[in-house]
Amino acid sequence: EHGLLNRILLIYDHCKLQLSEKKDCNIELLGKSAGIIRTFVEDYHEKQEEDYLFPRFEKAGKLTNLVSTLRIQHNAGRNITEQIMQITKSAKLNETNAQKLIQLLSDFNRMYRPHEAREDTILFPAFRKIVSKHEYDSLGEEFENNEHKKFGEDGFEIMVSKVEVIEKSLGIYDLSLFTPNNHIM
Repeated sequence: EHGLLNRILLIYDHCKLQLSEKKDCNIELLGKSAGIIRTFVEDYHEKQEEDYLFPRFEKAGKLTNLVSTLRIQHNAGRNITEQIMQITKSAKLNETNAQKLIQLLSDFNRMYRPHEAREDTILFPAFRKIVSKHEYDSLGEEFENNEHKKFGEDGFEIMVSKVEVIEKSLGIYDLSLFTPNNHIM
């Protein structure tokens, strides 16, 4: 799921660069990307963390400062996403809103790159230590069931294909575009 988030962070980087260079930015696609962040990342993925993982850490008295910061960042991310969605609903983007979008995209990416890195390298590995194997496996099944209820049997794959369509429309789908030419041997 963090891989999906990372792909949207790349879309945000691309759109931020387009806006910064005063090039055309497809704000409709940017709005669709924010919509995926809202529905899949915030309303599903983060909600799972807040409902199932964070309380277990708090109850165990483990990583409570990290959990507190992650909660604060989830709320900040929701606020940023809401602002991005509001601005991208405009038919035409004025200079003030373009500058605001640049700042919002920067703030979102600057927060979420270390956020997900801490979850992947500290929080998630520690989670296995505070719950039994049985509880861990049961939660995995419950998460999968929750995903299917919310998005259907192939919910994750559907979200990935939506991101892929946006990447292709923006011309950033081809992975080789990210390879620096001066380092190829």
